[in-house]
Amino acid sequence: MTARRPCPPAPGRLEQYAVGFDDLFDSLAQRRGFRQYLTGLLAPRERNKTLTCLAGAEPVAGAQHPAVQRLQFFLSESPWEHERINARRLERLLDDPRTAPHAGGVLVIDDSGDRKDGTATANVGRQWLGRYGKTDNGVVTVTTLWADERLYYPLHAVPYTPARHFPKGRSDPGFATKLQIAAALARRATEA
Repeated sequence: MTARRPCPPAPGRLEQYAVGFDDLFDSLAQRRGFRQYLTGLLAPRERNKTLTCLAGAEPVAGAQHPAVQRLQFFLSESPWEHERINARRLERLLDDPRTAPHAGGVLVIDDSGDRKDGTATANVGRQWLGRYGKTDNGVVTVTTLWADERLYYPLHAVPYTPARHFPKGRSDPGFATKLQIAAALARRATEA
């Protein structure tokens, strides 16, 4: 078996955190992509939800930049398991007394939506988008998070798939309402 090639480190103390996930990635490119993604999420930037910003490139014009393309591949094509990454993240939070849940905190359940044009995006449909106060074409994600008076952090997130995406609609065995998704996520959070 060949030795793992070292990965360029993430900035500052972020590297110490990232190393704790290295065994969940098969390649140097995946470990590098994970560090780039974490750095992009935590960097003080105006548009931290866009791929170009996460990669530190200019919007639109920087879309073809190699760093943007590598990050795009890592997030959408590279074969890593997001559930295992999230489980490790939660393990680390639960093991630390400063971030572990306690009786003074709460489990928050939310279903937030974002407007989307067209129908090509996965899970898109005409549905209630609470942040806009109306029914519109969009994607809704049901989330859970832990919160107390000092901090909060996300636990789980599952996109809601409208019934029209299923062959049998609402009677399809794969269909779940937002309430059913929320109940399942609350059970997962409680077990964690």
